[in-house]
Amino acid sequence: MISDKKKFSIGAGLFLSFFIVLVLFFSPIFNGKNGLDFLDDLYNSISKGSAYYIPDLKDDSAKHNGKTVTLNLVLKDADEANQVSLLFRNSGATVTISGSELKVSGDLGKILENYLDDADQMYSNQGEKLSGKYGYDEKKVLYNWWTATKLMDKDFKGQELFKEAETVTSVKNKAVEMAYNYYKIEPQKISDRLGVVIFSLIFYVVYTLWYGFAIMYMFDGWGLKLEH
Repeated sequence: MISDKKKFSIGAGLFLSFFIVLVLFFSPIFNGKNGLDFLDDLYNSISKGSAYYIPDLKDDSAKHNGKTVTLNLVLKDADEANQVSLLFRNSGATVTISGSELKVSGDLGKILENYLDDADQMYSNQGEKLSGKYGYDEKKVLYNWWTATKLMDKDFKGQELFKEAETVTSVKNKAVEMAYNYYKIEPQKISDRLGVVIFSLIFYVVYTLWYGFAIMYMFDGWGLKLEH
């Protein structure tokens, strides 16, 4: 039995309007996307605009110019080894392949320079330049750089070249992973979309309270109360 029809009606109205908005939010009315996809793309583009570390990484990597390193890398199989060998050869290094194993000798600064140039192309959504350069899919190129970096880090630590290991890991984390994850996303500054960002945050808070008040008024109208 409803004890307070007015409160129950307010709660029911809030509850109904909450679900009407929910249906609209998940409808493709935001440039052909639903609200969740629209906001996901928005915040990804804003975060990409503030996650560009490649220029600073190039400055740090340049400190290794002229430092010759020798690396022994064991890949998953011969096909992956052949693909990874192209990365180092395009960096000016000498590469010897034996099955799935690579022996690389070259200038670490030049290797990192090529590494970061490739990441920069992907970050700028120009992946076709990488696929043309190496002859296979651009995302696979970056994945191979990521794999090679993990092996380089391990090999450098085995040689007690800890600064070199730290540098290549930093490039992996701040350049290759960023470029791979943000590929095809157009960067934006938060200042350019400040109105939409503020509205989305306010909407999130209001919409959460909206549901809470709907339940509260409906239960109150039913006469359900919490007792201490």
